[in-house]
Amino acid sequence: MRHRAALLLLCFAIWTDAARADVIRVATFNTEASRKGPGLLLRDLRKGQDPQLAAIIATIVAGNADILAVQSLDWDRELSALGALRDQLSDAGLTYPYGFALRPNAGVPSGLDLDGDGRLGEPEDAWGWGRFTGQAGIALLSKYPIHQERALDLTNLRWKDIPDHRMPLTDDGSPFPSADVATELRLSSTNHWAVPVALPDSPPLWVLSFHAAPPVFDGPEDRNGRRNADEIQLWLHLLDGSLDGSLGVGPASTIAAPFVILGDANNDPDRGEGHKDALHSLLSDPRLQDPIAADAEGPHTVVWERTGPMRVDYVLPSAGLDIVASGILRSKGSRHGLVWVDFRQ
Repeated sequence: MRHRAALLLLCFAIWTDAARADVIRVATFNTEASRKGPGLLLRDLRKGQDPQLAAIIATIVAGNADILAVQSLDWDRELSALGALRDQLSDAGLTYPYGFALRPNAGVPSGLDLDGDGRLGEPEDAWGWGRFTGQAGIALLSKYPIHQERALDLTNLRWKDIPDHRMPLTDDGSPFPSADVATELRLSSTNHWAVPVALPDSPPLWVLSFHAAPPVFDGPEDRNGRRNADEIQLWLHLLDGSLDGSLGVGPASTIAAPFVILGDANNDPDRGEGHKDALHSLLSDPRLQDPIAADAEGPHTVVWERTGPMRVDYVLPSAGLDIVASGILRSKGSRHGLVWVDFRQ
């Protein structure tokens, strides 16, 4: 039965390749593949016996995206886990010759008490929440060459340097948890980076990718909610060219269209926690399109036990791209679906 299912998925992938010869498919997928310790994901990928990972691989193969952003994939310095995932996908019939990932803030020790609880060295005290360096990082897989040397990495930007930031305050109006710590806080909980991907017979496509902090699991200071909002808004600051040049970030022309935002914003336009105005300003920006992918179940991209169905994963192409289709492919390996959008060159 398993071999028959794999054959059907492969046939579907071959059929979609033939049906969209002049179309590029971009997608994002929060795999929820992250493990609780370093090296464990690599171990499980190499063993090839984990049912969750098998389901994740089957979903990716069925989606057959030309360019795929992956979230919740543990990062390591040699990108061994990413390589093992590519190997598993290749064995299943889907080859991605190109992969890209940068070290995330997740799990990187800050040496500071970032949450103000008087304890050091906890997952909450890493620049982005994590038990170890690289936990639940993000990566890019592509059938087309990735111009890694031109990548723009915003991961280490300090929160205080973001225009109109929403950094949390204490009850007396001072920076949370203290002025000294607030000065050092980084905005990105995982990564924010933009990298161009070469497309056949057309300008390169800039891929802007991120995985924002969940706007929950904090206190009355709303640290995570405010961080989530500014992580979402960062893309608009980049497009506006309003990031300080001294930060090593160039003007908006650095990532001229065409471009696409791929990732998990951890924010639903209407339901749940989070600053909705931040997300609405992104989704309604005239420089972007929001295809609102859906399937027979609706436009929600994740189902959580406590909150129910929510839309938190987004594919937002630049305004000039010719969108021809979009959808969501549900997975047995993750609570998130693979969200895809097709555009014509």
